Amino acid sequence: MTTVHLNLGNRGYDINIGRGLLSRAGELFNLNRRVLIVTDSGVPSEYAETVRMVCKDARIITLPEGEGTKSIDSFATLLNAMLSFGMTRTDCVVAVGGGVVGDLSGFAAASFMRGIDFYNIPTTLLSQVDSSIGGKTAINLSGVKNIVGAFHQPKGVICDLDTLKTLPDRQISNGLAEAIKMSLTSDEELFSLFEKEEITENILEKIVIGSVKIKRAVVEADEHEGGVRRILNFGHTLGHGIEAAEGGNLYHGECVALGMMAVCSEEIKKRLIPVLQKAGLPTGYDGDINKALSFIEHDKKCDGSLISVIFVDRVGSYRIEKMDTAGFCALVLEEKI
Repeated sequence: MTTVHLNLGNRGYDINIGRGLLSRAGELFNLNRRVLIVTDSGVPSEYAETVRMVCKDARIITLPEGEGTKSIDSFATLLNAMLSFGMTRTDCVVAVGGGVVGDLSGFAAASFMRGIDFYNIPTTLLSQVDSSIGGKTAINLSGVKNIVGAFHQPKGVICDLDTLKTLPDRQISNGLAEAIKMSLTSDEELFSLFEKEEITENILEKIVIGSVKIKRAVVEADEHEGGVRRILNFGHTLGHGIEAAEGGNLYHGECVALGMMAVCSEEIKKRLIPVLQKAGLPTGYDGDINKALSFIEHDKKCDGSLISVIFVDRVGSYRIEKMDTAGFCALVLEEKI
C-alpha cells in the first residue's frame, strides 16, 4: 500500500492506494459509529457490503447509476436517509463508487447538521485520480454541471486498485483523460510514460499514484481554487460545455480530452493526439459545437464576464489567460476540433 498524505493542517488526510484495501476500511477509517454507505446500481454490490461488514452500525443506500443522480432530488434522498437513521454530528458518510456518488455524498455530508465526517472510496479510475481528492463536492442543476456545491474535505480516501478490474475499457479511458490532463500541466515524466508504455495493471498503479501526487500538491497550494488549483480545469471549459450538450452520450473524460485539444499548442497537439488514441479517447468532435459553446457562460471558471482558460504550450507547464466568452468561443471555432 502507498499512502499519500494531503497536508491541510487539521483538515489533512491520507489517500491510501493499493490492492485489497476495501476489507481494511475499518482499519483505515473511523467507522465505529453510525455510517451511511452511499453507492449506486452500477457499482458491484459486494463493495458496499464489504465496507458494511467492518462498520459498527451501517446502512447502505443504493442510488440509480448515471449523471442524472447528481440532482436536488438525490441530495434530498440522502438527507432524509441520514435523518431517518438518527445520524448526529459524530456520525459519517462513506461514498463507495465513482465521481457521481462521491460528489453527491460529499455535498450531503457537508450540508447535514452543517457538516459531518465523510470518507471516499472511489471505484472508478476517474474518481481515483481526480474527483475523490480535494474536497470539491457538488450536484448539477438545470443541466449545468456541478453548479451547486461546497468545499468539504474527506477524512480519508481509499483507492483500491482491485475495483478497476470490473470496469469496462471505456471507463478506464474515461479516467486516463484526467491523468493525461494533469501530466500535461504538471509532470513531463508522467506524460512520457503515457507516450512510451502500454496501459497494463502495473502502469495503472503508477498512473494513479502519480496523478494523486499532482492533485495533492495543487490542493495543498490552493485549497479553494483561488489561484493555481485552476490548472486542474485544463480542458474543462469546453469539456463541460460538450458534456452538457451531449446529455450523457459522452463521458466526462472523453469531453475533457476534446476540451484539451482546443487549448494546447500545435507542438503539444502532435504529441497529444497519439496518446489520446492509445488511451481510447476521441480526438475530434462531430456534435453541435455551437450548442456546446452556449453552456460556457454558466461555467464556474467565469470571473464576471471573463473566463480563466488554461493553456499548455509545452509539457509540464501552463499559462492562465483571462478571456471573454466571445473570444474563447471564437478560439474554439478556429481550432475546428
